[in-house]
Amino acid sequence: MQIPPFSLEAQISEIGEEIEEALIKVFRSGKYIGGEEVASFEKAFALAIETSFSVSCNSGTDALILALRSLNIGQGDEVITSSFSFFATAEAITSVGARPVFVDIEPENYLMDLGLIEKAITSRTKAILPVHLFGHPLDMDKVMAIAEENNLKVVEDCAQAAGAHWRGKPVGSYGDVGCFSFFPTKNLGAAGDGGAVTTNDFDLAKIIRELAIHGMPKRYLHTNIGYNSRLDSLQAAILNVKLKRLNKWIEQRKAIAINYINKLSMIEGIKLPSNTLINNSGHSWNQFVIRIMNNSFVENLKSTSENVSDISNRDLFQTELHSLGVNTIIYYPVPIHLQPAYKELGYKEGSLPITEKVCSQVISLPIFPEFKSIQQLYVIDTIKELFGK
Repeated sequence: MQIPPFSLEAQISEIGEEIEEALIKVFRSGKYIGGEEVASFEKAFALAIETSFSVSCNSGTDALILALRSLNIGQGDEVITSSFSFFATAEAITSVGARPVFVDIEPENYLMDLGLIEKAITSRTKAILPVHLFGHPLDMDKVMAIAEENNLKVVEDCAQAAGAHWRGKPVGSYGDVGCFSFFPTKNLGAAGDGGAVTTNDFDLAKIIRELAIHGMPKRYLHTNIGYNSRLDSLQAAILNVKLKRLNKWIEQRKAIAINYINKLSMIEGIKLPSNTLINNSGHSWNQFVIRIMNNSFVENLKSTSENVSDISNRDLFQTELHSLGVNTIIYYPVPIHLQPAYKELGYKEGSLPITEKVCSQVISLPIFPEFKSIQQLYVIDTIKELFGK
């Protein structure tokens, strides 16, 4: 059996006809930029995130850049964020001329250690950029309290967390702005790139919308140097079809996560998401991430495998799973602060010890709403067999 880490085939078979009808409608309208579909999606997405405004754009990366620009964050400023994230989190900060300042993560949830934020604040700090990684919401009450006390802006990176909640309130509705990605592998995915910025501030929404269209408040009048960052009507039509199913898909993902945790909990050497994550209904389970912790796995394979001493436990685990048809993804093998592109920031190995350790251990098991029970069972049984259980 071949198990993909993520698949849209079943989803397309379920809603493909409705999507095709929506796309044909757009094609026949002749309105491919802006128009009714985009306006409809922005209104519906703002309602889903419980914000006053939603401004669509062409990617989650641009959403971050537009958000930072709208808050006048630029040259010489510092933004505190996590190094355990996709590169775009920091890349957006650098793109506006600011400097990313990384703090270490919590070992249990892989999110920013909020106790380290205030120690990282300097006279140049202008914002906190919390990342709701893998769909796990950060404690936004604490983030907002720290920001208010230190007069800082908050830009929420919700790229992996559409539909996630903190204490019953959607992520993306706490900070000054929330930034979302609609990359196809996300819980709410387009058929290509797409993104959105959410806010309750009318003036910020206005600035973001202008920046996304060449800094243009009205046709051929440019008050800012902006971007060509629009969500096209075809992608909006697809997202309109999918958005109304988002909550159901998250519940299906949660059921898969519960099954993994229940069936794999007795295996020594694997660190699973804690039960508190399951009980926290705000998690959207964009990824199901485990850690390969000790040498028990290598010991079990020594009798059947050769040359395993020079490969990490996690990488060996991934290789063995792949050979048995279970395909996985590693988010993220190299933390941002150790990427060659950020050499000039001066971070060295050991700068963020928990982040670096976690990066060497994490691996994401297959999870998507249409993941069949027989597929889940095969993944679980394969892992048990590898660990001799």
